[in-house]
Amino acid sequence: MSITTLGLTITLALGALSVPRVLEAAATVPRIGYVGAGSPATAGHHVQAFVQGLRKLGYVEGQNIVIEYRWAEGKLERLPALVADLVRVRVDVMVSSATPAIQAAKEQTSTIPIVMAGITDPVGLGLVAGLARPGGNITGLTHLSPDLSGKRLELLKEVVPRLFRVAVLWNPSHPGQPLAFKETQVAAQALHMTLISMEARNREELEGVLLAIGKERPQGLFVLVDPLTFFHRGLITEGAARHRLPAMYGFREWVDAGGLMSYGTSFADQFRRAATYVDKILKGTKPADLPVEQPTRFELVINGKTAKALGLTIPQSVLIRADHVIQ
Repeated sequence: MSITTLGLTITLALGALSVPRVLEAAATVPRIGYVGAGSPATAGHHVQAFVQGLRKLGYVEGQNIVIEYRWAEGKLERLPALVADLVRVRVDVMVSSATPAIQAAKEQTSTIPIVMAGITDPVGLGLVAGLARPGGNITGLTHLSPDLSGKRLELLKEVVPRLFRVAVLWNPSHPGQPLAFKETQVAAQALHMTLISMEARNREELEGVLLAIGKERPQGLFVLVDPLTFFHRGLITEGAARHRLPAMYGFREWVDAGGLMSYGTSFADQFRRAATYVDKILKGTKPADLPVEQPTRFELVINGKTAKALGLTIPQSVLIRADHVIQ
């Protein structure tokens, strides 16, 4: 055998030995399943915040971690199938802020850890046994939206003192919305307000509601947070502007899209915090041993341009409490 032939044989042999090792190394890279109710265009900044949180903890996408993205593109009925696909490929952790996705994951797997990146009422919905001791394979963060209804209505009334009739836009098919609407009703009664229920389960119904809302003669609009209203926030803020309705929203994304004001937690911060849960789980901590985190900080965001277009003067008492004022 010639030296050249011998060298080629050794090279091929070493290459053959290295293939399983490469595959084995690739198999050890953790895979995160990310389920989004929207699209990269409407919720890409949440992904960026999540990836930033991972990077601070030493995880670099494409190097020592892989993220499997699944997007429902605003079609919530697709979420169970997207979750099923991630269960099928056996991701190491699943992450989502969409309640229907978390519910589907709970039904489909009891072994894959699931991290909630901001859910309204995980205990009331039966997703976890308790906040301090979630049990099972689900943990993460809650944004406590229903409990904030009273504060949001109070702020809207400060801006519009003669506010008595408020249209509430909500999605009754979303599992967390009936509770949120009930909490809003209780808060409205304490403020002597009359609520007008405006229900929308999909884009078509949403468009119909926004066209007909003027017939109810509301003095303001109150939007409950769910994937449907979040995905179509531009459509909603345009409708509010068309009917000249001062509106209160749950997150600043609506204000960035032209809405008047919002009060709530930061979605981006919650996704960054979700990365810490993923880190702990990948390092061996069981979801059952990780308490569900409640928000400690809420931000008030006001769109000055929208206020001016509506002919509103934001009281100084409200402006001094604002965390951000968009001019």
